[in-house]
Amino acid sequence: VKCQRDHRPQHKKECKKRAAEIRHELLFKQPGSSHLGDCPICCLPLPLDPRNFLMNPCCTKTICIGCNFANQKREFQAGKKENLCPFCRTPLTTTDEGSELHLIKRAEANDPIGLFKMGDICCHRGEHERSIEYFTRAAGLGVAISHCILANAYQNGQGVERDEKRAINHWEEAAIGGHPGARFNLGAIEEHNRRADGSQADRAVRHYIIAANLGHDGSLEQLKKLYPLGLVSKDEFAATLRAHKDAVDETKSKQREEAEAANFYSR
Repeated sequence: VKCQRDHRPQHKKECKKRAAEIRHELLFKQPGSSHLGDCPICCLPLPLDPRNFLMNPCCTKTICIGCNFANQKREFQAGKKENLCPFCRTPLTTTDEGSELHLIKRAEANDPIGLFKMGDICCHRGEHERSIEYFTRAAGLGVAISHCILANAYQNGQGVERDEKRAINHWEEAAIGGHPGARFNLGAIEEHNRRADGSQADRAVRHYIIAANLGHDGSLEQLKKLYPLGLVSKDEFAATLRAHKDAVDETKSKQREEAEAANFYSR
């Protein structure tokens, strides 16, 4: 340790350079799935459309509409008078107060999603400083969407002092965590800051490709605009189209299609 401390000034530039390289590798690594992961019941990837999944406050598990619909249909056919959570089988609350009590318990247990949802509740109440505390704790536990909210907060100076550098860092952390919307925003920022030599365009394209590979429609549409400009190669564009289709198809199932046909959407 003493040797490292004594020689650090000699290697400071090299260490910073290597740290930047590692960060770059991490940032542009294709995530195996989106930040949402899989439905814990059917084990299929959750779709990106928030109408197609539901978080129950009792256990803070995110369940797809297919499993929620199948659960309610089964309980109705069995003649049950109250709906149970399809995951933990706790009776579902029908009031905002009941939901908040569940979330308070989850937050006290340091549940990442419970912390995030409490931050969301505080934000809607105008308790911005308290909401930032919850979002920061949730982000520290790996909740990608909390990083997105913190990025917006630092970018716009809402509840915190405006800090563009910290905002970018939170966008990057969310993107690394598999959030395609955060990666889309990074691509837009890179495009906005694009230099004449085109190096920033390359970074923007890589962000859009990674997000589109996760099924993000907005990123695919942006690539369609950049392709005629020669900023995306033919092979890259074709591979991304296939990957986007595969990602969307993986989120489909007969149960989910039945739920959509019945207009059973999360609200």
